[in-house]
Amino acid sequence: MDASDTPDISVVVPVHDEAGAAGPLAREIAAAFAGRPYEMIFVDDASRDTTLAELRALMAELPALRVLSHATNAGQSRAVRTGVLAARGAIVVTLDGDGQNPPAEAPKLADALMAAPPNVALVGGRRAKRQDTAAKRWASRWANGIRKRLLKDDADDTGCGLKAFRRDVFLRLPYFDHLHRYLPALMIREGYENRYLDVDHRHRETGRSKYTNWGRLTASLSDLMGVMWLKSRARRPGGISEF
Repeated sequence: MDASDTPDISVVVPVHDEAGAAGPLAREIAAAFAGRPYEMIFVDDASRDTTLAELRALMAELPALRVLSHATNAGQSRAVRTGVLAARGAIVVTLDGDGQNPPAEAPKLADALMAAPPNVALVGGRRAKRQDTAAKRWASRWANGIRKRLLKDDADDTGCGLKAFRRDVFLRLPYFDHLHRYLPALMIREGYENRYLDVDHRHRETGRSKYTNWGRLTASLSDLMGVMWLKSRARRPGGISEF
């Protein structure tokens, strides 16, 4: 894709200390979206290893690749937001930077959203055969069940990094840390619908997870209360007319 073209799709990938994984992932994204008007934006969240250098070295090889870098570590949700703010496509696709989300699955989420009516704002991936430890799978099921019951959203797997959403709708959402885990509930709060598709999941081949079960639990309790409050304060105007 020529740099002057406006892409239909922006693939946003947050990365932190993913040396050895980020480069191959970028090449897989390029293969998955070959022949389509797209861009990929890797947001390096102040990595301490060679992640940023590896990505910058790929820019000549992959013309669709853009690399943004945070001066200080700000977390996954902020990295996603940085990428979305810089994105030129109306449709944003996100996937995790550890390589566990297969890029080959990303186009089908984007295509499903592009074919959906305007009231559908998000098409989320649902990991059909999750390749994680038993403890992590159990914690995820427990957390998803609690969140779904309290927020009355429709997502079975908000932890899946593979998502396609409308950029303009995302930018209307209130920002907070860990926002990426509550996108389905916040889309519904804005009056939109979500859809879901099963996607594959892979073993992590390099690096290590940035999260622990305990860390996720302590953060999610306060986040969950905050999103419940946001939902309780929502008032929608219905249709809007201009005269």
